[in-house]
Amino acid sequence: MIEILSPTDVRRARDTGALVAHILRTLRSRTTVGTNLLDIDRQAQRMITEAGAQSCYVDYEPSFGRGPFGHYICTSVNDAVLHGLPHDYTLADGDLLSLDLAVSLGEVVADSAISFIVGDARPAESVALIDATERALQAGIAAARPGARVGDLSYAIGSVLTEAGYTVNTEFGGHGVGSTMHQDPHVSNTGRPGRGYTLRPGLLLALEPWVMADTATLVTDADGWTLRSATGCRTAHSEHTIAITDDGAEILTLPKQ
Repeated sequence: MIEILSPTDVRRARDTGALVAHILRTLRSRTTVGTNLLDIDRQAQRMITEAGAQSCYVDYEPSFGRGPFGHYICTSVNDAVLHGLPHDYTLADGDLLSLDLAVSLGEVVADSAISFIVGDARPAESVALIDATERALQAGIAAARPGARVGDLSYAIGSVLTEAGYTVNTEFGGHGVGSTMHQDPHVSNTGRPGRGYTLRPGLLLALEPWVMADTATLVTDADGWTLRSATGCRTAHSEHTIAITDDGAEILTLPKQ
Protein backbone atom coordinates (compact mmCIF):
# COMPACT_ATOMS: atom_id res chain seq x y z
CA MET A 1 0.00 0.00 0.00
CA ILE A 2 1.18 3.51 -0.85
CA GLU A 3 -0.45 6.09 1.38
CA ILE A 4 -0.67 9.79 0.48
CA LEU A 5 -1.29 11.88 3.59
CA SER A 6 -3.63 14.84 3.82
CA PRO A 7 -2.22 18.23 4.90
CA THR A 8 -3.73 17.59 8.35
CA ASP A 9 -1.96 14.24 8.64
CA VAL A 10 1.33 15.80 7.49
CA ARG A 11 1.02 18.29 10.35
CA ARG A 12 0.51 15.38 12.72
CA ALA A 13 3.55 13.68 11.21
CA ARG A 14 5.62 16.74 12.15
CA ASP A 15 4.67 16.19 15.79
CA THR A 16 5.54 12.50 15.58
CA GLY A 17 8.85 13.23 13.91
CA ALA A 18 9.72 15.84 16.52
CA LEU A 19 9.03 13.30 19.26
CA VAL A 20 11.23 10.65 17.64
CA ALA A 21 14.04 13.17 17.17
CA HIS A 22 13.74 14.32 20.79
CA ILE A 23 13.86 10.78 22.16
CA LEU A 24 16.87 9.80 20.06
CA ARG A 25 18.78 12.96 20.96
CA THR A 26 17.99 12.46 24.65
CA LEU A 27 19.08 8.83 24.57
CA ARG A 28 22.29 9.73 22.79
CA SER A 29 23.12 12.38 25.38
CA ARG A 30 22.54 9.89 28.22
CA THR A 31 24.46 7.01 26.67
CA THR A 32 27.98 6.69 28.05
CA VAL A 33 30.54 4.01 28.81
CA GLY A 34 28.79 1.68 31.27
CA THR A 35 25.26 2.22 29.93
CA ASN A 36 23.30 -1.01 29.56
CA LEU A 37 21.21 -1.61 26.43
CA LEU A 38 18.23 -2.61 28.58
CA ASP A 39 18.42 0.77 30.34
CA ILE A 40 18.23 2.49 26.95
CA ASP A 41 15.14 0.45 26.14
CA ARG A 42 13.51 1.35 29.47
CA GLN A 43 14.21 5.04 28.92
CA ALA A 44 12.68 4.84 25.45
CA GLN A 45 9.59 3.13 26.88
CA ARG A 46 9.17 5.84 29.50
CA MET A 47 9.48 8.73 27.03
CA ILE A 48 7.12 7.13 24.52
CA THR A 49 4.53 6.46 27.21
CA GLU A 50 4.82 9.92 28.77
CA ALA A 51 4.24 11.50 25.34
CA GLY A 52 1.03 9.52 24.85
CA ALA A 53 2.56 7.76 21.85
CA GLN A 54 2.67 4.09 20.88
CA SER A 55 5.66 1.92 20.09
CA CYS A 56 5.78 0.43 16.60
CA TYR A 57 8.10 -2.33 17.80
CA VAL A 58 6.70 -4.06 20.88
CA ASP A 59 4.11 -6.15 19.02
CA TYR A 60 5.93 -6.12 15.68
CA GLU A 61 6.04 -9.64 14.26
CA PRO A 62 7.22 -9.72 10.61
CA SER A 63 8.19 -12.83 8.72
CA PHE A 64 11.93 -12.16 9.18
CA GLY A 65 11.77 -11.93 13.00
CA ARG A 66 11.24 -14.56 15.69
CA GLY A 67 7.95 -13.71 17.37
CA PRO A 68 7.00 -10.22 18.63
CA PHE A 69 10.00 -7.89 19.00
CA GLY A 70 9.00 -7.16 22.59
CA HIS A 71 11.09 -3.98 23.05
CA TYR A 72 10.76 -0.26 22.34
CA ILE A 73 13.93 0.53 20.40
CA CYS A 74 16.51 -1.27 18.27
CA THR A 75 20.00 -1.21 19.80
CA SER A 76 22.65 -2.47 17.36
CA VAL A 77 26.27 -2.60 18.57
CA ASN A 78 29.44 -2.89 16.45
CA ASP A 79 28.85 -5.80 14.02
CA ALA A 80 25.06 -5.57 14.51
CA VAL A 81 23.48 -3.23 11.98
CA LEU A 82 19.69 -3.73 11.95
CA HIS A 83 16.92 -4.85 14.31
CA GLY A 84 19.26 -5.07 17.29
CA LEU A 85 17.31 -6.67 20.13
CA PRO A 86 18.06 -4.93 23.45
CA HIS A 87 19.80 -7.29 25.85
CA ASP A 88 22.02 -7.29 28.92
CA TYR A 89 25.11 -5.67 27.43
CA THR A 90 27.14 -2.83 28.98
CA LEU A 91 28.61 -0.42 26.45
CA ALA A 92 32.39 0.04 26.33
CA ASP A 93 34.58 2.90 25.15
CA GLY A 94 34.71 2.89 21.35
CA ASP A 95 31.57 0.80 20.78
CA LEU A 96 29.63 1.83 17.68
CA LEU A 97 25.95 2.01 18.63
CA SER A 98 22.98 2.41 16.28
CA LEU A 99 19.59 3.35 17.73
CA ASP A 100 16.53 2.88 15.54
CA LEU A 101 13.15 4.16 16.76
CA ALA A 102 9.65 4.24 15.27
CA VAL A 103 6.58 5.50 17.10
CA SER A 104 3.00 6.40 16.29
CA LEU A 105 1.47 9.63 17.59
CA GLY A 106 -1.89 10.95 16.42
CA GLU A 107 -2.16 7.82 14.25
CA VAL A 108 0.86 8.83 12.15
CA VAL A 109 4.25 7.09 12.28
CA ALA A 110 7.78 8.49 12.12
CA ASP A 111 10.95 6.40 11.95
CA SER A 112 14.59 7.43 12.44
CA ALA A 113 18.00 5.97 13.25
CA ILE A 114 21.32 7.37 14.42
CA SER A 115 24.77 5.84 14.77
CA PHE A 116 27.46 7.14 17.11
CA ILE A 117 30.58 6.09 18.98
CA VAL A 118 30.33 5.62 22.73
CA GLY A 119 32.94 7.24 24.97
CA ASP A 120 36.08 9.07 23.92
CA ALA A 121 37.62 6.63 21.44
CA ARG A 122 37.27 7.45 17.76
CA PRO A 123 38.18 4.38 15.67
CA ALA A 124 38.80 5.62 12.12
CA GLU A 125 36.78 2.81 10.53
CA SER A 126 33.75 3.60 12.68
CA VAL A 127 33.98 7.32 11.95
CA ALA A 128 34.13 6.59 8.21
CA LEU A 129 31.13 4.24 8.33
CA ILE A 130 28.94 6.76 10.14
CA ASP A 131 30.04 9.59 7.86
CA ALA A 132 29.20 7.58 4.73
CA THR A 133 25.69 6.71 5.89
CA GLU A 134 24.98 10.30 6.94
CA ARG A 135 26.22 11.70 3.62
CA ALA A 136 24.24 9.08 1.70
CA LEU A 137 21.12 10.00 3.66
CA GLN A 138 21.54 13.67 2.80
CA ALA A 139 22.04 12.79 -0.87
CA GLY A 140 18.82 10.77 -0.89
CA ILE A 141 16.91 13.60 0.75
CA ALA A 142 18.30 16.12 -1.74
CA ALA A 143 17.01 13.97 -4.61
CA ALA A 144 13.48 13.76 -3.16
CA ARG A 145 10.96 16.11 -4.78
CA PRO A 146 7.61 15.87 -6.57
CA GLY A 147 8.05 14.15 -9.92
CA ALA A 148 11.25 12.37 -8.95
CA ARG A 149 11.30 8.59 -9.06
CA VAL A 150 12.20 6.26 -6.20
CA GLY A 151 15.13 5.09 -8.30
CA ASP A 152 16.54 8.62 -8.25
CA LEU A 153 16.75 8.47 -4.45
CA SER A 154 18.24 4.97 -4.51
CA TYR A 155 20.84 6.03 -7.06
CA ALA A 156 21.83 9.08 -5.01
CA ILE A 157 22.19 7.01 -1.83
CA GLY A 158 24.04 4.16 -3.50
CA SER A 159 26.45 6.47 -5.32
CA VAL A 160 27.71 7.91 -2.03
CA LEU A 161 28.06 4.49 -0.39
CA THR A 162 29.89 2.86 -3.30
CA GLU A 163 32.18 5.85 -3.81
CA ALA A 164 33.10 5.51 -0.14
CA GLY A 165 34.20 1.94 -0.87
CA TYR A 166 31.29 -0.04 0.54
CA THR A 167 29.26 -2.83 -1.07
CA VAL A 168 25.53 -2.21 -0.75
CA ASN A 169 23.15 -4.87 0.56
CA THR A 170 19.66 -4.65 -0.97
CA GLU A 171 17.75 -6.99 1.36
CA PHE A 172 16.63 -4.11 3.58
CA GLY A 173 16.21 -0.43 2.78
CA GLY A 174 13.93 2.55 3.09
CA HIS A 175 10.16 2.47 2.86
CA GLY A 176 6.95 4.41 2.91
CA VAL A 177 5.40 5.33 6.25
CA GLY A 178 2.05 6.76 7.26
CA SER A 179 -0.60 5.23 9.45
CA THR A 180 1.66 2.15 9.71
CA MET A 181 5.41 1.72 9.97
CA HIS A 182 6.30 -0.21 6.83
CA GLN A 183 4.55 0.60 3.55
CA ASP A 184 5.35 0.75 -0.13
CA PRO A 185 7.29 2.02 -1.93
CA HIS A 186 10.47 0.19 -1.01
CA VAL A 187 13.51 2.47 -1.34
CA SER A 188 16.60 0.40 -2.01
CA ASN A 189 19.99 1.80 -1.00
CA THR A 190 21.17 1.46 -4.58
CA GLY A 191 19.36 1.61 -7.89
CA ARG A 192 18.93 3.16 -11.29
CA PRO A 193 17.64 6.71 -11.79
CA GLY A 194 14.36 7.27 -13.59
CA ARG A 195 12.85 4.02 -12.33
CA GLY A 196 10.06 3.23 -9.88
CA TYR A 197 7.22 5.09 -8.24
CA THR A 198 6.82 8.82 -8.94
CA LEU A 199 6.93 10.90 -5.76
CA ARG A 200 3.89 13.06 -4.88
CA PRO A 201 3.24 15.69 -2.18
CA GLY A 202 1.88 14.00 0.94
CA LEU A 203 4.07 10.92 0.59
CA LEU A 204 6.14 10.06 3.66
CA LEU A 205 9.35 8.09 3.20
CA ALA A 206 11.84 6.68 5.70
CA LEU A 207 15.24 6.71 4.00
CA GLU A 208 17.83 4.55 5.73
CA PRO A 209 21.28 3.94 4.29
CA TRP A 210 23.29 1.32 6.19
CA VAL A 211 26.59 -0.35 5.44
CA MET A 212 29.04 -2.95 6.69
CA ALA A 213 32.76 -2.28 6.50
CA ASP A 214 33.93 -5.23 4.40
CA THR A 215 30.92 -7.32 3.37
CA ALA A 216 27.38 -7.12 2.03
CA THR A 217 26.29 -10.37 3.67
CA LEU A 218 24.05 -10.44 6.74
CA VAL A 219 23.62 -13.18 9.30
CA THR A 220 20.83 -13.47 11.85
CA ASP A 221 21.79 -13.62 15.50
CA ALA A 222 20.65 -16.48 17.75
CA ASP A 223 18.06 -14.08 19.23
CA GLY A 224 16.13 -14.37 15.96
CA TRP A 225 16.14 -10.61 15.34
CA THR A 226 19.53 -8.92 15.33
CA LEU A 227 21.17 -8.75 11.91
CA ARG A 228 24.97 -8.80 11.94
CA SER A 229 27.75 -8.55 9.39
CA ALA A 230 28.83 -12.02 8.26
CA THR A 231 32.50 -11.20 8.84
CA GLY A 232 32.08 -9.55 12.24
CA CYS A 233 33.08 -6.16 10.83
CA ARG A 234 31.61 -2.92 12.10
CA THR A 235 28.47 -1.36 10.67
CA ALA A 236 26.49 1.90 10.69
CA HIS A 237 22.91 3.01 9.99
CA SER A 238 21.34 6.46 9.52
CA GLU A 239 17.65 7.22 8.89
CA HIS A 240 15.21 10.11 8.60
CA THR A 241 11.51 10.28 7.82
CA ILE A 242 10.78 12.90 5.17
CA ALA A 243 7.57 14.33 3.74
CA ILE A 244 7.38 15.14 0.05
CA THR A 245 6.09 18.70 -0.31
CA ASP A 246 5.45 20.99 -3.27
CA ASP A 247 8.93 22.43 -2.71
CA GLY A 248 10.92 19.23 -2.15
CA ALA A 249 11.53 17.18 0.97
CA GLU A 250 10.86 18.19 4.56
CA ILE A 251 12.85 16.29 7.18
CA LEU A 252 10.41 15.39 9.94
CA THR A 253 12.86 13.70 12.32
CA LEU A 254 15.52 16.41 12.43
CA PRO A 255 16.33 17.42 16.03
CA LYS A 256 15.39 20.99 16.88
CA GLN A 257 18.25 23.29 17.79
